[in-house]
Amino acid sequence: MTPLIELEEAYRSLKKDPCFKRELKGLLESFTGRPTPLYLSEKLTSYCGARVYLKREDLCHTGAHKINNALGQGLAARYTSKKRVVAETGAGQHGVACATAAALLDLECTVYMGYRDIERQSENVSRMRMLGARVEKVDTGEGTLKDAVNAAIQDWVSDPLRTYYLLGSCVGPHPYPLMVRDFQSVIGREVKKQLKGLPTHLAACVGGGSNSIGLFYPFFRESGVSMTGIEAAGAASLTRGKVGVLHGSMSYLLYGEDGQIELTSSAAPGLDYSGVGPEHSFYRDTGRAEYVRVDDKAAVDAFMWMMRNEGIIPALESSHALAWVMGRKWKKDDTVVVCLSGRGEKDLDIVRGFLEKEGNQ
Repeated sequence: MTPLIELEEAYRSLKKDPCFKRELKGLLESFTGRPTPLYLSEKLTSYCGARVYLKREDLCHTGAHKINNALGQGLAARYTSKKRVVAETGAGQHGVACATAAALLDLECTVYMGYRDIERQSENVSRMRMLGARVEKVDTGEGTLKDAVNAAIQDWVSDPLRTYYLLGSCVGPHPYPLMVRDFQSVIGREVKKQLKGLPTHLAACVGGGSNSIGLFYPFFRESGVSMTGIEAAGAASLTRGKVGVLHGSMSYLLYGEDGQIELTSSAAPGLDYSGVGPEHSFYRDTGRAEYVRVDDKAAVDAFMWMMRNEGIIPALESSHALAWVMGRKWKKDDTVVVCLSGRGEKDLDIVRGFLEKEGNQ
């Protein structure tokens, strides 16, 4: 608990520190490439019958929204005199963002990644190593994101004086869900400035939940804006789970009668997690947001449609949100914003394998 209490106190101070805020703002603009465009997709608009905008987080440096949080927490590590960061990753995008931030800020970096995700995301593993990070394979459990989080926490608590845990999702113990939400809220704040008037609906994929909470939170008090989080059908803790405690926070989880965390399955490594953050759980309980499921086939179909019709390669994670929007009936006067949380070059082998399997059946 001591490192968590110290981190909370440090973060409270940093939120008021003009030097910290100025440095982070400068990096987000000049290094990350913010603000990212809000793109009106004419073809999706024609397909869906509503005006559909894409918040292009895939155009961030490193290819996903993860860099927003990695830079914020990387700076927090440096401001608190830590020399080393550890992180977990599933799809690899957070790991790449951490390795990038560490290289920029002169920090040592170790990234924990499940063995299954290492096999599925070899390109991102190479990127992390070439950026100077040490990638540690996690052989325990299912070899996915949950197990990587376990390993990263174990590393951190063994050396908290020197090491900073750079958590990438809005999960885990306080103050991490708060910090991740704050650093990712730049997504929703920009949408508010870029869109003339309020959207009627926001849609984003939910695994750990960082891109979706970043889009949703600035609209929390806008009662006329509906919000939908889209989970992978093979995970879906918000739509299938029960309340429990995992990695230091209470939220909705997938677990059996004996309390053991259940296996999950998704073509999208970033959604392959058995829980979700406490804030999404709160949104679910209060009805502020709805949460739905999309299966692998629908996500891959949306992935291919975007490639062939828009010339955009969306991450498989984001493709779940796109699939839900494309499968719903909309009104003409609806305005929908979809968070395109990352780009999908990392997923080409997965999609190719899925399509080949479908063709053989």
